[in-house]
Amino acid sequence: MEEVGGAQTATLGAAASLGAAIVGAGFIGAVHARSARMAGARIAGVTASTPERSREAAARLGAERAYEDADALVTAPEVDVVHLCAPNHLHAPLAEAALAAGKHVVCEKPLALDAAQAEMLTDAAEAADRVATVPFVYRYHPMALEARARIAAGELGALRMVHGGYLQDWLSTAEDDSWRVDPALGGTSRAFADIGSHWCDLAEFITGERIAAVCAQVATVVPERASRGSARAFEAADGNGGGRRAVTTEDLATVMFRTESGVLGSLLVSQVSPGRKNDLHVEVAGERASVRFEQERPETLWVGRRERTEQLWRDAGHLSPSAASRAVVPVGHPQGYLDCFDAFVADSYAAIAGDEPDGLPRFADGLRAARVTDAVLASAADGRWVDV
Repeated sequence: MEEVGGAQTATLGAAASLGAAIVGAGFIGAVHARSARMAGARIAGVTASTPERSREAAARLGAERAYEDADALVTAPEVDVVHLCAPNHLHAPLAEAALAAGKHVVCEKPLALDAAQAEMLTDAAEAADRVATVPFVYRYHPMALEARARIAAGELGALRMVHGGYLQDWLSTAEDDSWRVDPALGGTSRAFADIGSHWCDLAEFITGERIAAVCAQVATVVPERASRGSARAFEAADGNGGGRRAVTTEDLATVMFRTESGVLGSLLVSQVSPGRKNDLHVEVAGERASVRFEQERPETLWVGRRERTEQLWRDAGHLSPSAASRAVVPVGHPQGYLDCFDAFVADSYAAIAGDEPDGLPRFADGLRAARVTDAVLASAADGRWVDV
């Protein structure tokens, strides 16, 4: 079983020379900046939606300079790697400009507004011979890796079924809004492109199975929202939304699928499920055993058999090498999302330094997610099975 991130971290000596640019300074931009610093890079520049926000972000994130122009930042000579954390419609033009300028790129998902754009970026990264990665960071949870190792070792036997969901509630009321709701900024898919892509990437990564065809339904259950397009992700509604706007992007999606080897599966994606904060869960059933990983309970892996079930704890001494390599603190000392992000960015920088971390999600994985998303939308529009 190959390990994810054979070089667990980029050496500080290699990363310390990297100048990182942060484009977009909201929640996820701050996460990228933190992980870049943890990996030893310096934050050479940052840009946000306005000059005032750019200056505030530079002070908050410890950047050397605030840029008013994102195009100038992603091509600046002091920048080696660009972290794109801006709205989705900016990913393609800024990533393309950064790659043409010889920069490495870490781009948030969805990689682009559709599969055609994502394919263009993947080809551009290959042509430029630059490291280009997408933060599908749930791959880095030790217990997700343990599930993967057990499946690969044949402990479950032949796979029979894969199912799960990704449920959130931050857009569950008509007062909740975000730029992600606007298709001009976020793309024609919202919930599935934003979080369903994470689930599909993790499910394929854990099982080694690739989704071959989908049959989907989507729904917009909050048809009109307060016009708060500048609201930050996960920001509570303030009740002062002002005007209203119609919503065309989906709030939830249900998907049936089959894999290339014929394994059946199902998936529920929602951003309107009250009380569900970040409930990503994947369950895989085989002929002899099942495993279930829950992102909100990342310290354990449920393992089920006919005769018994157990909760396996993140105890490095009893895990596969790939999972143990990611257990950075002793069992009972919780690890979580930020640890996964730190590992992902460190692996991206290790790749820039010339290493080849196993399992590092690259633009090709972002393209894969875009193709699944396009198939889901096509299936929901036509009411038929669509090949991926």
